[in-house]
Amino acid sequence: MIRIEDIASHADFRPLASLKHGIAVDLRYATADNFVGHSVYAGIDCAWLRREAADALEAAAAWLLARRPGYRLLVLDALRPQRVQQRLWDELQGTPLTMYLAHPERGSIHSFGMAVDLTLLDPDGREVDMGSGFDEMTLASHPDHEAEHLALGALTPQHLVERGWLRAAMREAGFHGITTEWWHFDFGDRVAVRRDLPRVL
Repeated sequence: MIRIEDIASHADFRPLASLKHGIAVDLRYATADNFVGHSVYAGIDCAWLRREAADALEAAAAWLLARRPGYRLLVLDALRPQRVQQRLWDELQGTPLTMYLAHPERGSIHSFGMAVDLTLLDPDGREVDMGSGFDEMTLASHPDHEAEHLALGALTPQHLVERGWLRAAMREAGFHGITTEWWHFDFGDRVAVRRDLPRVL
């Protein structure tokens, strides 16, 4: 276990500010612009990833830049300490929204610094339209429902193209998406991460 307050002196972590290739950062849980409607990172510096995930994110950004000049990655969430995961769980317990949260006992991959939430910025610095917003906890955000939402007209071909660019860049660098959130990517195997790496408190 590592305390978030000690992360700056920990060699296995990199600050997001050190990442190259124009990666932008807007940690939504440090603001009120998220699905719980208030800051949950107040007074905590969560702009970090484990070094291997940070290096891979740089590689994803470089891949995107080379194939789609002007487009950049925007990080919306990175390291999420266990104490924050617990707070979110407690706040949402008894609601359907807990399906979008890892149980604190099992641990979110975010709490190991091995998961990142992100989207794309266009050449003008605007967030790309993905058909649903970050933290929009509806089926429109689920990658495993994209084909039917396209057929029904809830998502457009362009939405799927943009999600495809994000996915391609992240997969190229070794990240894996999940079935319920187009913005979430894990680095490495979830079972191995939970088994072998220290959790950040």
